[in-house]
Amino acid sequence: MGSHKHGRYSIYIRPISYFFDLSIINGLGLLYFFNGIVDPFIFVLATSGSWVALSLFSKFYEVYRYTREITIVSLIFRQILLFGLILFAFSGFYRELNILPKVIIKYILSIFILIALLKFSMYYLLQKYRTAFGGNYRITVILGRNKQTNSLENFFKNNPEYGYIHKKTFNTKDYDSFDLEECFRFIRQEKIDEIYCAASELSNKQMNRVVDFADNNLKILKFLPDNKDIYSKKLKYEYYDYIPILSLRDIPLDYPVNQFFKRSFDIIFSSFVIVFLLSWLTPIIAILIKLESRGPVFFKQSRNGFNYKEFDCYKFRSMTPNKDAHLYQATRGDQRVTKIGKFIRKTSIDELPQFYNVLFGDMSVVGPRPHMVSHTNMYAKKIDKFMVRHFVKPGITGLAQVSGFRGEVETDKDIIGRVKYDIFYIENWSLLLDLKIITKTFINTIKGEEKAY
Repeated sequence: MGSHKHGRYSIYIRPISYFFDLSIINGLGLLYFFNGIVDPFIFVLATSGSWVALSLFSKFYEVYRYTREITIVSLIFRQILLFGLILFAFSGFYRELNILPKVIIKYILSIFILIALLKFSMYYLLQKYRTAFGGNYRITVILGRNKQTNSLENFFKNNPEYGYIHKKTFNTKDYDSFDLEECFRFIRQEKIDEIYCAASELSNKQMNRVVDFADNNLKILKFLPDNKDIYSKKLKYEYYDYIPILSLRDIPLDYPVNQFFKRSFDIIFSSFVIVFLLSWLTPIIAILIKLESRGPVFFKQSRNGFNYKEFDCYKFRSMTPNKDAHLYQATRGDQRVTKIGKFIRKTSIDELPQFYNVLFGDMSVVGPRPHMVSHTNMYAKKIDKFMVRHFVKPGITGLAQVSGFRGEVETDKDIIGRVKYDIFYIENWSLLLDLKIITKTFINTIKGEEKAY
């Protein structure tokens, strides 16, 4: 076993992380709570046990060399939030300890800062260690050559910080030179750690032989899905009794707990905007709109939302009243746009009334942007997977919009890119991702965007 490790010390990282994190938790506890009232033994036992139990539940320490930074941030937020709730429950149960809420909040914030710094320091130090010293690495081979295995090979070679040393890619279609037994000998001789197989490049018989070899020689075996089959999708694996079932798409917002958190965030955020911004801004915008042109202050337009259901989407009117408003979106230099309309469109102020749509439940703060009904019908017929966007509520802003796909759809490339980002958002939703999109939207609004016209 030892000869197969090649300087890999990952087995020690998790216990070390536990040790340092528990040291931070209990060390700060000594600073904040151990004043002669709190029993140190009870406190350490309760906090340490809770932290370990939560980490197993939230998979807090399941951070790997290929884990993204945003995933680590999400794990930290979730762990600290749950731990804070347990700590408040602990203080409520032991009322005689007289632990003040503000002290608990300071304690939680201190833990968050120190553990976040420690976790990211370890993450980046390991990357530096792999790059500079060649340690903590894994030696790989790939069985099968196609577009995806070429991309994987390039990933291994161009990202040394992840700690992979790629030895060889075997072309299984080269019948004259490829021999599975010879491949196995190479893996043994070169002390390969991980074997990556292109699922479409091996027969079932070859696949079984590779699986048996990996099991019998303590090798890690991973598969690359075929680029044209269903296995390239993000699948959800379930059992109906003893029958394995694969669902085509796992949508986080299908889970009631995620729906609750997102809806709660929408209500709080939209209420804040309505009370503290729209309450005084609306009369000012209304006067400016009325001074320039006749017509209503608000523009109402039917759009398709969750499950393709139509709803009335509200905006500040930015155009002179016209019969084409429900058919054609604004274009660069559009003569229908008023002077005040140019300003509120450029600054995205015209979109603010949609926070009422959020409060009413037709929209969300973040989600795929809704299109005019006529455009939705058109794109649904010509753009593949366009309708997937309607699995969740539409949003005032979205991942596509902050990724360069806002405003006018000039070519099919624009709408295809928008759909791609919208589907990624639907399949990878998190509150942290929502906050990131909102922050980026605010920054883009301040800087100004080319397609905001």
